[in-house]
Amino acid sequence: MSDWYLQREYGVRFEWGAAGAERLAADVACLVVVDVLSFTTSVSVAVEAGTRVHPYAWRDESASAFARSNAAELAVGRRAVTPDAPWSLSPAALRRAPFTPRLVLPSPNGSAIAAAAGGSAVVAGCLRNASAVGRWLALHGYGTPQRSLAVIASGERWPDGSLRPGLEDLLGAGAVIAALQATGGTGPLSPEAAAVRAAFTATPDAAGAVAACSSALELARSGFADDVAIAVEVDASTTVPVLTDGAFTDAAVIEGTRTDGPLDGTVRSTPPG
Repeated sequence: MSDWYLQREYGVRFEWGAAGAERLAADVACLVVVDVLSFTTSVSVAVEAGTRVHPYAWRDESASAFARSNAAELAVGRRAVTPDAPWSLSPAALRRAPFTPRLVLPSPNGSAIAAAAGGSAVVAGCLRNASAVGRWLALHGYGTPQRSLAVIASGERWPDGSLRPGLEDLLGAGAVIAALQATGGTGPLSPEAAAVRAAFTATPDAAGAVAACSSALELARSGFADDVAIAVEVDASTTVPVLTDGAFTDAAVIEGTRTDGPLDGTVRSTPPG
């Protein structure tokens, strides 16, 4: 196969799903995973509370073994939450759950994309932290021809397993790209990345659009409207989750710049506050 799909001439690129991530990962320095409803939103909520989040692509018995091997709690399905297993792929449930220092978060979409990154840096972006992620990327020189990046919209899946592109992830990706470009330090955007950025900037109420989209309707009708409400907290968070040693961790903790926790690169073992 030729390299026509790599968008190689551009510092900022855009693609959909795990297959897109697999194809671009080896050719970029950084992947930004965007899965607004709900993997990266859940990651943002957990990481800003001081939890290290281990992504895992499968929700089966192997996930339990993986959690045990990492001395971590295992997130269960939304409907499987109990007092003994309060963590799930639900931002609202994670806010209510007791603090845990390590959490395995299975997800066939966002986690699969993170796993496809290979040697690239991986960042979890969503509407809640889009501006913070954009600033962090610029600060570290990503998005230039020398350190290109790919923003990957996770999308959802149809019943047959095929990709269903989701408005929520398109707008989330556009928000990250717009924030990065606003810093003025990026290389050229690929046509794909430019179109996604334009979609976000041309949407006067991105939060309202996401709250009313098909994916949000699915969650709300299933009893998880609170998850949608958290997902559309645009720029409510300044936490930038970066995949480090197999787990998403607050970049400020890794880099020693966080002021409300350890500054030696370690992670809190008690919740903030």
